[in-house]
Formats: sequence, structure tokens, C-alpha cells
Amino acid sequence: MWRKASAAVLLALAVGYFYSDRPEQVLQYIGLPVFRAPPGDGLEHAISAAWEALITLPSRQWSKVAVGVNACVDVVVSGVGLLQALAVDPGAGRDHEVLHSKEDLREAFIHFMERGAAAERFFSNEEVFQRIARAAAEYPGAKLYVGGNAALIGQKLATYPELTILLCGPVGPKLHELLDEQIHVPPESLQEMDEFHLILEYKAGERWGSSQAPQANRFIFSHDVSNGGMSSLETFVASLEEFQPELVVLSGLHMMEGQGRELWDGRLKQAVVALADIPKDIPIHLELASMTDKDFMNSIMQEVMPIVSSIGLNEQELLFLSQAGGGPHAALPAWRGIPDVGQVSDILLWILDRHGRVEPSSESELTRIHFHTLAYHVLATVDGYWGNQAGAVMAGARVASSQACGLQVVDPSKVELKAPLEFYSSHSEPRERLSLDPTEPVAVWRRGNVTFHFTPVLVCKHPLRTVGLGDAISAEGLVYSELKIQQPF
Repeated sequence: MWRKASAAVLLALAVGYFYSDRPEQVLQYIGLPVFRAPPGDGLEHAISAAWEALITLPSRQWSKVAVGVNACVDVVVSGVGLLQALAVDPGAGRDHEVLHSKEDLREAFIHFMERGAAAERFFSNEEVFQRIARAAAEYPGAKLYVGGNAALIGQKLATYPELTILLCGPVGPKLHELLDEQIHVPPESLQEMDEFHLILEYKAGERWGSSQAPQANRFIFSHDVSNGGMSSLETFVASLEEFQPELVVLSGLHMMEGQGRELWDGRLKQAVVALADIPKDIPIHLELASMTDKDFMNSIMQEVMPIVSSIGLNEQELLFLSQAGGGPHAALPAWRGIPDVGQVSDILLWILDRHGRVEPSSESELTRIHFHTLAYHVLATVDGYWGNQAGAVMAGARVASSQACGLQVVDPSKVELKAPLEFYSSHSEPRERLSLDPTEPVAVWRRGNVTFHFTPVLVCKHPLRTVGLGDAISAEGLVYSELKIQQPF
């Protein structure tokens, strides 16, 4: 009884703080006089308490999930520290689709550090990469973690003891040692050597020369041939018949980009043929990642998206997808600060309208998109296919808030609200003006037969680790999602 009363007081205080200059709205929400919450933490407490009260698992849950196909060992180091150890001087930033030298690495790292943006690139020179990798492994404070989208999603799913997880990917001795015991790896996926990816992290406000990071993030690069060719894909698909999963999660397509058009063009077609062997009644979630080749992204849109049920992506991937396909707001060179919710909504609707099953007569399988950015998340779903999406989007935001701070639960004193409290459902007319109620922190709107669920993220003030957040968000969102069986896939 005391806990319920305390929670009610916290929520009332937070709403009073937010609406302190509009007491009539406070009365509308809680029927009490205006209270002023402690400065700086009222809304964070209210949203965190609301998440705990409102997030529930769906009535029907997955029991077996198959995940593939990129897996590696992440070597996580300070980006600025490692580049200084390599005797690289700061300078001007510049993006490179493929890295060929330490100078390319320096320029690309600075380019994305100045924007506070995550990115991933292929390093073409194996000899130079191995020298950098050795320096990274020996750098003071370097840490080894499970890496690769598939392995990270598998690790997160394995935190639910009722789930049985199959992971297919290039699993070497060190990665096998790091994986959760609940994850099953088929013998065909085991290999003698690990694939290593270098994760160069930077903190919010960190400086190098004249460059400064506006927020914490990371730059990833590798010389990864196994994952680059998706060598485990056929093993993955072949394993499904015996494993009999209820959900398939696919990632690693982006790794092919650095191999050159001749390789990825043919390999992507082979991937589509392999995926076509998966029974239609098993939903497939595709996790996207950083890409730079518009032709490659277009091929994924045209050939892969129509045969998957769900996709997960961040703000960079969303905008690049629109730029590659000539979609809404494609003229934007990059997002300025927090992405505009209306513009995000426009692009999500365009993807589902063009590549999804918005029309019942469509042959596409795509009915769900889970979008995440630092300040907020949006789940867009075609009506009639997915349930519990309010719980799913809140669960994804909650894990982003806790995991970034290295915690199991959200600590309101260590996070801050950066999401807009009022926004529009579209960047153009007709559009709906929406506002966020911190006691029920999910805003919902519909455009045609697509429903959007928005929730804020409580952003960690001093993040301990940013790698794998997107994978954890997508995994958590899938755990809390329910596929409606009356609509066959």
C-alpha cells in the first residue's frame, strides 16, 4: 500500500512540475493541486515509474529464437587514446566508405566523433589492420566482449531463461567462451580463429585537437572476411529445420558492403534464395547497421525487405535508406540534433507503404519497423499483425536507459529526458499535434492503416558502454512483441 502511494505521489509531483504554469491541465490529469517536483529529476522519476507499472509481457511469448549470422569478439578501447598510441595526429575529418590506411581511420573517426554519430567501416589492408588490432589489445584498459549484431542479440535474449536460443555465425574459441551458456551453437559454426572488431569509443564532450564529441558514441572497424561474406548463412538456414524456431533474427548484411559490388551483388542474391527456404509462418526480423553504398542499400530494400516481417534501425540508417531510395526528406544531408519526429514518421510510413504490406493484396511480408535514436524510439506497425507494441517500445527504451549506465534497472538520478514533449505526427499537412504524458509515456497516432507508438528514452548522463545498445533495444522489443496468429505470414 505504501509503495503504491509513493508511486502516486512521485507521478503527481512530476506532472505538477511539467504543468506548473498550466494548473487546469494538472487538474485534468490527476484532480489535485499543482505540486513542484524536485528540480531536474521530476519527469525522469515519473517516466521510470510509469514504465515499471505499464510494461507487461504479451500473453503469447516466443520460446525458441534462431539468431544469425554475424558474430565476433569486440575489442573496446578509447578511440582518442588508441590513435594517439598509434602516433596519429588530429586533423580534419572526412568520411570514407572503406578504410585503407591509418590516415583514413583518423579522418573517418574524427568525422563521426564531431557528429556524435555511430558508424562502422571495413578496413581493406589486412596487414595494417592486424598491427592496429595488436596495439588495441595491448592498450591499457582494453576490454574484450561478445560482438556482432547476431551474437549481441542472442546474448540479450539469453537473459530470459524461458527462451532457447540458437546462434549461427563464425564462433571462435574466445567468443565461445564469452557466450551465455543458454546459447546453442551448432558444430558447423565453430572455427579455429576468432574474428576481431575494434570499437573506438569516445565520451560526451571529449576533445581531440579542435574536434569535440557532442555526445558519447563509438566508431567500429574490422577486416572481417567470414562475416563480410556471410559465410554462416547457409548453415543458419539449414539448422532451422531441426531447431524449429518461432522467430528468426537476421543481421550482418551490412558486412558485405566492404567486399565490393561484385561480391555483394551475387552473395545478396544467394542470401535471398536461402531465406526463401524459411517457412512463411516463421517471422523474420532484419537488424540493419551502418552502410554507405546507396546501390547496396537499394538492393536490400528491393530484394530483402519484402521477405522479412520486421526491421530494426537507427536514425542514420533510416535517413540513408530514404536517401538511397529517393524517399521523404532525402535532401537532408544529416540530422541536426535530435531527429524531428514528424520527419521520422514520414520515412517510416514511406518504407511500409513502398516495401511493406500496407495493402492486404501486397506480397510483401514487412509489417513492423522498430526505430531507435538517442532521445526516443518509435514502433510503426501495419494494423492487424502485431500486438503489445506499447509495451514493446517502452521495454526497448527502458533497456537503453539502464544498459547505457551499466545497470539492471533505471536510476532516475543518472538519466535525463531529451525527447521533445510536444511534436507533430508528420512534417507536412495534414498532421496531428501530439504531447507526451509522463504518467503514460507512449504517444500513439495512426496514418492510414499504420499505427505509430512513440516513447522517450531516459538518456544516461555518463554512459559506460554504448556498443550493442541498438541490438539490446531490438531484442527487448521483440521479446515484448506478440505476433497475431490470425494474420498468416
